Amino acid sequence: MNVLASTISLTVDDVTASSRFFTEHFGFTEQMAAEGFVSLGHETAKVSIVLLQAGIEVLPENLRQQRASGVIVAFTVEDIEAEEKRLRDEGVEITLPLREEPWGERLFMVTDPNGVPVELVEWVQQ
Repeated sequence: MNVLASTISLTVDDVTASSRFFTEHFGFTEQMAAEGFVSLGHETAKVSIVLLQAGIEVLPENLRQQRASGVIVAFTVEDIEAEEKRLRDEGVEITLPLREEPWGERLFMVTDPNGVPVELVEWVQQ
């Protein structure tokens, strides 16, 4: 299999609010949009984000009312302290403070307006 691109699709109540969050705070740009749908791309990320309005008919009926529950959007970054400070300065609430796990992962979390957790990760060089 040759994977050409990767996309995460999130079903949310307010597409505009999530789109604004990812564009304003994480540098994504709108690639396509229609009623109840936004596709976001990023210059350096290797994943796109699609936001779908809950109830939208393009989804199979059994998925239309399911929200992005149990999903964590994670971005690996450099200089995690600077990213945490930047987000704080932009008024984004840090919902899980910066910490380091025993296996060498440094991380913190924020949450988008629809409750989607976004984790920023930096790996410690050992």
